[in-house]
Amino acid sequence: MNAHRIPLSLVVGALLVGVLALIALVSLVWLPYPIEDTSGGRLEGFSADHLLGTDRLGHDLASRMMVGARIALIVGLGAVAVAALIGVSVGLVIALARPWVDDVASALLDVLIAFPTLLLAMLIVAGFGASLVTVTVAIGVAASAVVARLTRILARRVLAEQYVLAARTSGVSTWGILTRHVLPNIWPTLATNLAVTMGGAVLAEAGLSYLGLGAPPPNASWGRLLQDAQATFTTQPLGAIAPGLAIVAFVLGANLAADGLRSLIDPTQGGAA
Repeated sequence: MNAHRIPLSLVVGALLVGVLALIALVSLVWLPYPIEDTSGGRLEGFSADHLLGTDRLGHDLASRMMVGARIALIVGLGAVAVAALIGVSVGLVIALARPWVDDVASALLDVLIAFPTLLLAMLIVAGFGASLVTVTVAIGVAASAVVARLTRILARRVLAEQYVLAARTSGVSTWGILTRHVLPNIWPTLATNLAVTMGGAVLAEAGLSYLGLGAPPPNASWGRLLQDAQATFTTQPLGAIAPGLAIVAFVLGANLAADGLRSLIDPTQGGAA
């Protein structure tokens, strides 16, 4: 039956993210050239020594792209962890709260969600200074409002079920209800949302780095590579094309994986293969 087939979008998405993640892991133990090496000559094109050429300072672009994949993976996973920790916790608290607390908190979440993730992250980074940790936490905090709202909606739906009411009547603690009934039932849907959040986090980090608010040098973020390459695009187009394609591949892969997970969880949706 089609319901038991792995969706093609999940396979393609996992492959795209997996290849970039593998490159990121390889960069931890090996790079074609040291990240600060400028011996390659300025703005060289494709060659056997420099597969993606060099930038205006003589850095090997392939090496910097690999480091950029590492930064993207760190920010993506880190931001998802922060968003999940804050968002799920806040969402569960709101779902269990009294109606007036629920109304006030939901309105506050709507206000936070109205702010674009990138703008909210920019405000946090501007206040605490640019670093890889600050950027990761800022993006995670900015994305946590959406996670909290989704968690609250899903948790309230589960808490209204008859078997949960019966568990409460029989004396099961609130913690027991959350761990035995609520979290296991809402986690699959949350996972699809967090996969999308990961792609959005990588895109937000690239945007921050492009604007000069990302992790400072010698970090070679894909967004910073794009910013550096815009003045030399006609001379060395690979300097802009490579990081641009990498960002697209990561974000596309995360979104395809999320769509595939959604189809796997609910085969009745349109994305099912």
